[in-house]
Amino acid sequence: MHLTEPVNSLRHYDGQAHAHVHEHVQVMVPLAGRMELDVDGHAAFTDPSCGMIIPAGARHAYQAQPGTRILVIDAPESAGLSRLRRFALTPACRTLDEHGDAGRQLALLLGLPTVLPSRRGLDLARLDAALTTALDEPWNTARMAGLFHLSAQRFHARLLELSGSTPGNYLRTLRLKQASRLLTRGVTLEAAAARVGYRSASALAYALRRDMDATARTLRQPQG
Repeated sequence: MHLTEPVNSLRHYDGQAHAHVHEHVQVMVPLAGRMELDVDGHAAFTDPSCGMIIPAGARHAYQAQPGTRILVIDAPESAGLSRLRRFALTPACRTLDEHGDAGRQLALLLGLPTVLPSRRGLDLARLDAALTTALDEPWNTARMAGLFHLSAQRFHARLLELSGSTPGNYLRTLRLKQASRLLTRGVTLEAAAARVGYRSASALAYALRRDMDATARTLRQPQG
């Protein structure tokens, strides 16, 4: 495909592995999920905290988690697009979509700082799995960080970049979502509180009202 100007598209990935080469540059802006890549023999990953520039002519193999969504900008070669580079995505990048002007989007992305290759990734699917199997246990930031061999400070910063949530807020959201599912299935408020890590039924009821504007009664009501 010969390009004279940038073109953007939103792409969805199914988890299968693929490999190809193209004559134009690709700039990748993940909006959800994570992709592992090998670009001309260099291992890399991209996720909602870091985008990637794949130069024209670079052979790249890739595999993404199912459900991964990436805004891809196909562009002709130009200054700033001649080498493999990962760049830090800001919260504003999460609002980018295929309806925006690709040229302006590209200009914004080229101004973002480079991410060092040694930066360790953070797999949110792995974090979710660990937390949801033990929501009744105490989870502080250090324990979560230990899952990825990161310091508590670095984990906090990486999770905030990826999800927009602090570790405490992230955990609370998972607990309340699971509590809502349990209550919808008819589990008592007391039992749900114990299973998701709240010290009492009243503490869970307060959190549901404050954060989800819901009560055990409304959650049990048939939808429709």
